[in-house]
Amino acid sequence: MSDPIQPAVRPVRFEEGSDLLIAGLGGRFKQSTVSAIPQLWQRFKPHIGHVKGQRSDFTYGVCCNADGKGNFDYIAGVQVADFEMLPTDFQHLKLKPQRYAVFEHHGSLDNLKDTFQAIWHDWLPTSGERAAQAPEFERYGKDFNPLDSRSVMEIWLPLEPR
Repeated sequence: MSDPIQPAVRPVRFEEGSDLLIAGLGGRFKQSTVSAIPQLWQRFKPHIGHVKGQRSDFTYGVCCNADGKGNFDYIAGVQVADFEMLPTDFQHLKLKPQRYAVFEHHGSLDNLKDTFQAIWHDWLPTSGERAAQAPEFERYGKDFNPLDSRSVMEIWLPLEPR
């Protein structure tokens, strides 16, 4: 029997992503401050379903603008039709068409770091793929509960073209 805490390190599928406009609340983080990301989501939660031009029930956690020293921007957001009429404290980003390996994370977010570690340190080096210099993102369904051990969310890792 496998250990339920050990994350799966194989993509569930590969996707050709399309343009996505993401808007929400953001901040600059590093490995020692990622524990503050849940507070960002708590601040964003009241906006979900009320953002002008929101396109779906999915929410997105987008990691971008990494500097190679462990610092990166993170946006807790939703897909929108355009960037017009957004609240002044919102950040926004256009995700361009990109090839992705899509992974699932099962369970609470307490061990999300383990899933990311397994993707970057176990799967990627042996996959024959190369990560693209593009934002990676988490995609959450409307029923996702960060405390529920049965919850599932997706991690979209951008890949270089073949």
